Amino acid sequence: MNRPTFRPEQARIIAEAFAAHGVDYLFIGKSGAILLGFPALTQDVDVFVARSPANGRRIVAALRASGFEVDSELEQAIIAGKDFVQIKTGPFDVDLVFAPDGIASFAGAKARALEIDGFRIANLRDIIASKRSSGREKDLLDLEYLERFREEYEKLHSPALRSAADIAAERSRPLGSQDPKS
Repeated sequence: MNRPTFRPEQARIIAEAFAAHGVDYLFIGKSGAILLGFPALTQDVDVFVARSPANGRRIVAALRASGFEVDSELEQAIIAGKDFVQIKTGPFDVDLVFAPDGIASFAGAKARALEIDGFRIANLRDIIASKRSSGREKDLLDLEYLERFREEYEKLHSPALRSAADIAAERSRPLGSQDPKS
């Protein structure tokens, strides 16, 4: 069965349902970048969700309220916080990512996240770090374009975004040394 490509209206459905049910989440991946204006297509809504049984139960309730069929096996995977859960039993495809490559913690990503038009979105540097760390060919092919988009985005939206890797690099430099990017 051909599934529709991602449209921001799908993200709006998820954002509203997750807000109504108190889900702790961030849009991530190419769909997150698209919500920031990245000109691309993707097949699904990628959502980085906080791993806890309580958040998992809220996710299940929000998905069911949005027209997704969640059987007991899928419900258990979500509540347990399985690293990656693909959902193809609803009006569009959703990937729940409890442990994205290249991002150490949900709390850290949330602290760096953006909220735009009611969407909670991982910052572009975290999205890029996750794609780079995945090592998947399709993700690696996107990197050059995502980096160019990030450069333009940061020119229009200062201060520059910072990823966990940027923060770690800053902490490892001796006091008083210059950032090599400046």
